[in-house]
Amino acid sequence: MKVIFLDNDGVICLPNNWGGRMKKYTNYLKNHPGTPVNKCPANVRFDNFDTKSIKLLNKILEETGAEIVVSSDWRYHATLEELGDYYIEQGIIKKPFDITPRVIAVDPKLWSELSYTTGLEGERVIEIKHWLQHHPEVTHWVAVDDLNLGIYEPISGDLFNPYGLTNFVHTRLRNEGIKQSGIKEKILKHLL
Repeated sequence: MKVIFLDNDGVICLPNNWGGRMKKYTNYLKNHPGTPVNKCPANVRFDNFDTKSIKLLNKILEETGAEIVVSSDWRYHATLEELGDYYIEQGIIKKPFDITPRVIAVDPKLWSELSYTTGLEGERVIEIKHWLQHHPEVTHWVAVDDLNLGIYEPISGDLFNPYGLTNFVHTRLRNEGIKQSGIKEKILKHLL
């Protein structure tokens, strides 16, 4: 199995899309007054994906047959099923196959140490490595994120290495995300 660990913000949901959920929520409240955000449908809770980013991701999915595993913190605010429906609604040709676990669920003691030392990058590295350890059927994989998951420094234990993730593609330019020059080729290098 081939897998893309996919972050959303800064990869396929770009800054020009951010804040759109506030308009959606305001419009939703006209017909559903008093509804808290977390009780709204996913298409109200989240910003839209960038249309060009969707097209590029779809080409990568078609070319590689890879499955999507959501590593974005959007997984904290929706179920896998809700995310899957939202991906399809936004034009992505496949629903996510899975989501990565939260570090707190993997190892609560480790999570308490991390919350003071590593930040979101370190947590995401551990979550992806943990998911991979429990899915030996994966033959090819890549993590695509606007956070730098390639420079994480270890504390201790098997889930760590001083180089972060080896199969990592960094979308440094958040305004471009996955559309940045050379990003598609870097992703394909890990999946083909």
